[in-house]
Amino acid sequence: MYYCSQCGSKQLIKKVPEGDTRSRIVCEKCHSIHYQNPKIVTGCLPIWEDKVLLCKRAIEPRSGFWTLPAGYMEKDESVKEGAIRETWEEAGANVKQLQLYLIVSSSQKSVSMIFLGQLCDLKFAPGIESLDVQLFTKEEIPWEEISFRFVREALTYYFEDRVKNQFPVRVD
Repeated sequence: MYYCSQCGSKQLIKKVPEGDTRSRIVCEKCHSIHYQNPKIVTGCLPIWEDKVLLCKRAIEPRSGFWTLPAGYMEKDESVKEGAIRETWEEAGANVKQLQLYLIVSSSQKSVSMIFLGQLCDLKFAPGIESLDVQLFTKEEIPWEEISFRFVREALTYYFEDRVKNQFPVRVD
């Protein structure tokens, strides 16, 4: 940060504000504290019978790799609403019966929250951020072309849990 987003001042310093335990960016002019917190990624693992729906990314990072429909949560939606929206935007698919399945704190930049969801039908198509959208069985998944660690973890857990027909919320 170069300017305070509250008053426009360039008088920003890093310090531990009174009553806090961490160093923060603080404006010396208006005393605003600028927190730099991780963003929330929300998404869905869409299911149809013994298959899961994956999207081939059309954007960086990891363009050309397979992912779950997921993205940053908007400020005017719940995490579940964001997962539904991302599934529609990236895969043109409608999902129902969403249940929280996986929370992954992958770095200081983001926290990913993935829901299991049942596809409403087989109507799906690539959105603007996807090159392709396909249903895969466990054996058909292009494991070497999976985009992110949280996607690989969600898929691995799902197929393990499917054998037991129990889908606990997992936190990594």
